[in-house]
Amino acid sequence: MSVRDRFFLERDKAVLVVIDVQEKLCVAMDDKVLRRVTKNIGILLEAANELKVPVLVTEQYVKGLGATLPELQQKAGDAPRYEKMAFSSCGSAEFVEKLKCSGRTQIIVTGMETHVCVLQTVIELRDAGFEVHVVKDAVMSRSKQNWQTAIEAMTLTGAVPTCTEAALFQLLKVAGTEEFKKLSKLVR
Repeated sequence: MSVRDRFFLERDKAVLVVIDVQEKLCVAMDDKVLRRVTKNIGILLEAANELKVPVLVTEQYVKGLGATLPELQQKAGDAPRYEKMAFSSCGSAEFVEKLKCSGRTQIIVTGMETHVCVLQTVIELRDAGFEVHVVKDAVMSRSKQNWQTAIEAMTLTGAVPTCTEAALFQLLKVAGTEEFKKLSKLVR
């Protein structure tokens, strides 16, 4: 695999995964960081919709943690949501089946908490052979130390650390298109 193949996202190979950005879990997060993370996930959801990149959403123990934040549900549209009890999203057989059936090999990961559900998901996705891109400014934990430790661990698995703008512009590829004109406004 070339360096370009490993590090560049391709819209026809990618899936956007939003992990456990749920109402009651969000209450425990730093409000400033939460606003930034949900804004960035929203940007990626809008881009995925425009660029026809499939979206999968997971929710950990909905009865206890509530549903995905309404503003993200709205942007996710009719994307499938998978409830799970395992921390890893791969603990949902339906989630794993949907990924495998998609035929796509690149997974763009967002969500919370970075050091628990996101980390365990990334480890299992890497173990299953997927190229994983962790959007550092679209994942969070209650503590910055836990976030940083998880980012380091995911990078050691071979996951590619990225940011919202890098992911967006890799999916767009070129300037001047109608898609570019529409989506580049999201990051101004």
